[in-house]
Amino acid sequence: MMLIPAHHFRDIERKPEYLQPEKCIPPPHPRPAGTMWFIRDGCGIACAIVTWFLVLYAEFVVLFVMLIPSRDYVYSVINGLVFNLLAFLALASHCRAMLTDPGAVPKGNATKEFIESLQLKPGQVVYKCPKCCSIKPDRAHHCSVCKRCIRKMDHHCPWVNNCVGENNQKYFVLFTMYIALISLHALIMVGFHFLHCFEEDWTNLLQAYGLTREETAEARISLHEIKQPLKVSSTECSSFSPPTTVILLILLCFEGLLFLIFTSVMFGTQVHSICTDETGIERLQRKKQRRERRGSWKSVKETFGGDFSLNWFNPFSGPCHPKPLSDRDWVRQVSSVSDTENTETTTTTTEEPSEEPKNEDFVELVDE
Repeated sequence: MMLIPAHHFRDIERKPEYLQPEKCIPPPHPRPAGTMWFIRDGCGIACAIVTWFLVLYAEFVVLFVMLIPSRDYVYSVINGLVFNLLAFLALASHCRAMLTDPGAVPKGNATKEFIESLQLKPGQVVYKCPKCCSIKPDRAHHCSVCKRCIRKMDHHCPWVNNCVGENNQKYFVLFTMYIALISLHALIMVGFHFLHCFEEDWTNLLQAYGLTREETAEARISLHEIKQPLKVSSTECSSFSPPTTVILLILLCFEGLLFLIFTSVMFGTQVHSICTDETGIERLQRKKQRRERRGSWKSVKETFGGDFSLNWFNPFSGPCHPKPLSDRDWVRQVSSVSDTENTETTTTTTEEPSEEPKNEDFVELVDE
């Protein structure tokens, strides 16, 4: 990317005509405060539906295949309460992550009047996004799916049909954590269920013949030698037939193992991003941009909503609400040409060409 010295634009960077603001028309009907945020993306909606279906499938198998048929009442009640609570928190976190504004920059605010109101001084620049016609504050990036610039955008996740940004990162972290927990819980229960049922069926089979394990080994009894098949009830293990039960449990194991690995990795990367105060996009651009980072504990408190408490794990409790953007937040300072060369960014306030493939403003990360 060609570097343009800052002083070449000191005479024109304060002129709003340089940004062609006449091309930016604000939406005729801006969204009122409190309006539900929802992205109309076919792929994202399908992924969100699949997410709910998989959680409900796990709920069905855990309740009707493993817990309800069990004769251990205490075991069923405890595990049922724990699993249902985690599933409810996971789905609630998913809804909050999907329906919360991630921190969208006002669309179409790059107008002549707004640029003039900023009263730019020498050494100050503003950046305009040519796709959504918005003045981009620091750490904002454009998402081609949401068609908006998002503050502190980490990536666009199709599983929640939304960007992960400043306002909903907490809900996304909780969603990945609770999905990982219910996946681990389901795998543990499936393991105990297999061991319990196999041992119980084998014991019932031996008791039906009136033999002990040692006597069976000595007699070498084979079921193929029995003319009349032995009927051993399996209602204690499942209310479904044995083949159906095995298929349902195998599918649950595959689902649980897959999502345990995936969500655990996502949870770890999100926690690392919060602690280092560096989003996924900023991590990819680390060599190109240098900025001052906040302390890790301060970043964690801002993301989860204050000092440590149970509200950190509550999807119905929001993060610390950021202060409304002031005029100073829209402006970026360039102190000298050397600073510009170190950061490897242009210091013009002009519209950045959309055909540039490595433009920082249009980087987009998608969960696979």
